[in-house]
Amino acid sequence: MAETLLKPLKAGLIGSGIQASLTPAMHMKEGTAQGLDYVYELIDLAKLETSPADLPALLEDAEKRGLAGLNITHPCKQIVIPLLDDLSPEARALGAVNTVVLKDNRRFGHNTDWWGFAESFRRGLPQADLSSAVQLGAGGAGVATAYAILTLGLKSLTVFDREHQRAVDLAETMSALVPDASITAGSDLEAAMKTASGLIHATPTGMAKYPGTPLPPDLLQERHWVAEIVYFPLETELLRQARQRGCRTLDGGGMAVFQAVGAFRLITGREPDAGRMLAHFKTMTT
Repeated sequence: MAETLLKPLKAGLIGSGIQASLTPAMHMKEGTAQGLDYVYELIDLAKLETSPADLPALLEDAEKRGLAGLNITHPCKQIVIPLLDDLSPEARALGAVNTVVLKDNRRFGHNTDWWGFAESFRRGLPQADLSSAVQLGAGGAGVATAYAILTLGLKSLTVFDREHQRAVDLAETMSALVPDASITAGSDLEAAMKTASGLIHATPTGMAKYPGTPLPPDLLQERHWVAEIVYFPLETELLRQARQRGCRTLDGGGMAVFQAVGAFRLITGREPDAGRMLAHFKTMTT
């Protein structure tokens, strides 16, 4: 058993512009706490001056070098799917993969993003009113958050996106997965916010590169809960405005940590200490 623990366990993250990612630190810190020699590397398309078209070669290289698994992020979550041997039911349903387990010369795709948001929401906004919500953003992150909140029991979801067709497509996908809920693509944000009990923000607005708020802050009312996916910074302008109006809020840190918790479990085969990973994340973001 001791020899197994001493053998390095290797994993990595494939994406573009990922040098600031906290995922390697979270994985390796938890690995060390569990007695693993865990090496987690960044495979940054931008830094390597490669493109998503090089994904097949990157996967082959990871296998040859003995990596146990990979996290997958923008812009590869969808295009990686044809390169995999099997998908979890959630990854297949959502059409997005953020974790690939490499085992027995096979590639198994999973999606822990949706579970990460669901677990963060469950812990951070207990007893939230799930009668209705507005979601801003219908991209890869939006697919995960929509599925998560509907899994938690949301009865009605109205989705908005700058590309309206993406909102339509997301509503159709979710309606097929959760037929008991009402899911629509919205066209009147102000009207939707007047009847919604909460807001999910699933766009990059609020990050350093995309300052501002994704909707006019005056549409927020004290009765709304507001759940954010951005975690650079944790205190976005949206959350600041929401708190000023008395809203219950949830920052994007929990989703970031819990998707990593799920990925760690899949890649290492060990049960991570979620509390320990949350505490470590806070030391890196405060």
